[in-house]
Amino acid sequence: MTADFIYLASESPRRRALLAQIGVKFQLLAVAVDESMVPGEAPEQYVARVCLMKAAAGAAVRPDRQAAPVLAADTAVVLDGSILAKPTDAEDGARMLRRLSGRVHEVLTAVTLATPRGMQSRLCRSQVTFRSIGADEARAYWDTGEPSDKAGGYAIQGRAAVFIADLKGSYSGVMGLPLYETAALLAMEGVPVWRTPVSGTQHEH
Repeated sequence: MTADFIYLASESPRRRALLAQIGVKFQLLAVAVDESMVPGEAPEQYVARVCLMKAAAGAAVRPDRQAAPVLAADTAVVLDGSILAKPTDAEDGARMLRRLSGRVHEVLTAVTLATPRGMQSRLCRSQVTFRSIGADEARAYWDTGEPSDKAGGYAIQGRAAVFIADLKGSYSGVMGLPLYETAALLAMEGVPVWRTPVSGTQHEH
């Protein structure tokens, strides 16, 4: 089977930009799932489960006339074995950044492709090292408005790039869509990459 385009079950502008970067044609699907953690659930299990739920939700609302694959992803920033979610306010954002200061943390991103034959998933692991960040700098970063909707309270592709002393793993995975794993899944379905980059004129369903 060769698919001419895919559905993206995500509202993340970063995931849209990354798919466009590798020239994949896609249409958006708006999905909503319960992202609450299950007690005792490991971070790896959490991102894999939520990603599967997003892909399944996307497949459920996909237009009946289309059998194009549905791509979903989920990202978690993990420090000391615990997931750092999106900050709730300025105080939480500054506290989160100070916890990451001078430390190595892990970023897990699961990606799932749903097709009529079932689900295929991959998990990407990356290690990110932050330099030391002072309280004033952490608050100034919050005031930029960038970290308010980001897992872990920072954006690697934005102003927070100045905090990152070392990265082992996938830059695109830390952004939210690991392109190596994504391209491998798409290749299994015959979805071409490296076409003329799309401009982001997709349709929501």
